[in-house]
Amino acid sequence: MAQQFEDKFHRKFYYLRLSVTDVCNFRCTYCLPDGYQPPGRKRPAFLTLEEIKRVVTAFADCGTSKVRITGGEPSLRKDFPQIIEAVANTQGIRKVATTTNGYRMAKQVATWREAGLTHINVSVDSLDPRMFHQITGENKFFDVMAGIDRALEIGYPQVKVNVVLMKDRNAKQLPEFLQWIKDRPIQLRFIELMQTGEMDELFNNHHVSGVEIRNQLIANGWILKAKGESDGPAQVFVHADYQGEIGLIMPYEKNFCESCNRLRVSAMGKLHLCLFGEQGVDLRDLLQHDSQENALIERIQTQLQNKSVSHFLHDGNSGMTPNLASIGG
Repeated sequence: MAQQFEDKFHRKFYYLRLSVTDVCNFRCTYCLPDGYQPPGRKRPAFLTLEEIKRVVTAFADCGTSKVRITGGEPSLRKDFPQIIEAVANTQGIRKVATTTNGYRMAKQVATWREAGLTHINVSVDSLDPRMFHQITGENKFFDVMAGIDRALEIGYPQVKVNVVLMKDRNAKQLPEFLQWIKDRPIQLRFIELMQTGEMDELFNNHHVSGVEIRNQLIANGWILKAKGESDGPAQVFVHADYQGEIGLIMPYEKNFCESCNRLRVSAMGKLHLCLFGEQGVDLRDLLQHDSQENALIERIQTQLQNKSVSHFLHDGNSGMTPNLASIGG
């Protein structure tokens, strides 16, 4: 194995978030309220299956053990099962996850599991079908619920459900969410609304801190769970009376970035050291041949020395990221 990917702050990177498309068929208010807008100018195609194999192999050879396939909506790619299979068959990769809006899960999740998908995150921002429609722009609540049920039915031990917290929208629905996971193996992940370049007004109107929910959980007997090496940034809480779990992702909390263990590659083949902050470093010229792996690893390792200690969201700096779909959230 090549040298472990590590930055100048001695953070090691076990987790790759790999976007395979920036296209999405939902119109979530906090991400793509006007729907997906194709670029006006001609641009390169998304990473090919062969390019995906090469970038994942390079990361695996440098200590990465978990890959999350993201979008946009990754299942919009017709070769999504083949992408899963390629990632799962890469030596050193132990976890293959995806984040999906869930609209195709009921029909396709069995195929994904067979291809090697080990973990699933589904975005469900409300358990009220009308509020779900209002937030996502799509009347697909019952389709998504059927997809979650199907995933559990075919043998996934747990499904993670992502909820973006928004004041005056879903922040007061904690009791309903807790009731939902009482007898279901679901890790409910409350994510603080994050400020991006196109969402300043929405952020100012709807941001709510996850600390309030954490305080409620602790007061009601929920206990913080230890974090694994390749786990994401969630603080996970468990309770003896609940089959489900609660995860809190609070990027505005002090020291959030200290445990950063993940890097991002966009659907266009750009390395992003952070969800926020910079334009990205092009890797695509080094993804054309297997023989380029050493040069690819060297470029990534060199760029890692430029990774900042923090995302600087606390300073109101949302960086260059226009929306979360653009590099896979």
